Amino acid sequence: MSIRQITFKCKNSCYIRYILMEHGDIMSKTPYELIGQKALYQMIDHFYQLVEKDSRINHLFPGDFKETSRKQKQFLTQFLGGPDLYTQEHGHPMLKRRHMEFTISEYERDAWLENMHTAIQHAELPAGVGDYLFERLRLTAHHMVNS
Repeated sequence: MSIRQITFKCKNSCYIRYILMEHGDIMSKTPYELIGQKALYQMIDHFYQLVEKDSRINHLFPGDFKETSRKQKQFLTQFLGGPDLYTQEHGHPMLKRRHMEFTISEYERDAWLENMHTAIQHAELPAGVGDYLFERLRLTAHHMVNS
């Protein structure tokens, strides 16, 4: 199976959509549809279990990881082409602005990415989807560095 991506505009956000090509047939699914809500939410829960134990970055998060996890589930659902849950409750994501109160250097970015990579691998996502997801999050994480 080969995976090709196209970008399309939807409401307030720009999503990435996969075009899957199998045996000459073309099916169109979002990454969210490919991963599924259950697997995505389990991956996020695992990620925050890792982060909570990681002294390099756990201080950046409020003590209640459940609320942080809930917001991340909303965001990644939307980011991956699912319903715009995050925007409905919190407005436009404005990631850089929302993270400005935290000091994020390459050190914190790399720790975050290491934990996310572990969580993605643990999730056993469909072929190519985990790599795609990590690359999108890697680009986003680079954008969050502010010190």
